[in-house]
Amino acid sequence: MVDNIVNNNSVTIVGKVVKEKEFSHEMYGESFYVYEMEIPRLSEQSDILPVTVSERLLVDLDIQVGKTIIVEGQLRSYNRYENSHNKLVLTIFARDVYIPCEEEYAEKSKRPNEIYLDGFICKKPVYRTTPFGREITDILMAVNRAYNKSDYIPSISWGRNARFCENLKVGDHIKIWGRIQSREYQKRLSDGSTVNKMAFEVSISKLEYIKDDNNRENSEDVEDKENTYESKLKAQAY
Repeated sequence: MVDNIVNNNSVTIVGKVVKEKEFSHEMYGESFYVYEMEIPRLSEQSDILPVTVSERLLVDLDIQVGKTIIVEGQLRSYNRYENSHNKLVLTIFARDVYIPCEEEYAEKSKRPNEIYLDGFICKKPVYRTTPFGREITDILMAVNRAYNKSDYIPSISWGRNARFCENLKVGDHIKIWGRIQSREYQKRLSDGSTVNKMAFEVSISKLEYIKDDNNRENSEDVEDKENTYESKLKAQAY
């Protein structure tokens, strides 16, 4: 059962450490730390992604700023209470971290940012167009995890995929492939000032709809279904 759940959520990233580790939390006597990694895109831009690593994986592993590493794990979510509001926070939870040899780096760096998710739509998709006419649909997926937990992953689809995702219903079962991206934005505060924020989401490159296996509800039950997921999200932790 656990193996099946692990296979629902798979991430591999290759890049450089750009920020020293910081203590994140402790669970059952085990300490966890957060690094930031810079992952190159096909364009000249890069994504800056947070990675949570157990102290067990850092034994005899010297990870310094500027070091190139490979991380394999899962994209996880948890809920943080911040400024009287609940905030969904994403992090890449490392299951393995290692420094690649030249041959391995040459091979892995061809696709430095990959993610696969198998889950269910848990909020009504939102279709929109950019000022330049690009079609985008925002979706929120619930991906099962061990011990009756779930991760809630925001994702965006483009073009033809966006038009398809616009019609997905709460409870629909989908599989997606893509990359994790960081996006900087400005948030306006109550006093009128603005602050720079960073959001993380999955950019979908391929999608599969599982027609004969879903938890779709009747239209009148969709709102209740969304509220159930929202309640679970508020209680979500590592």
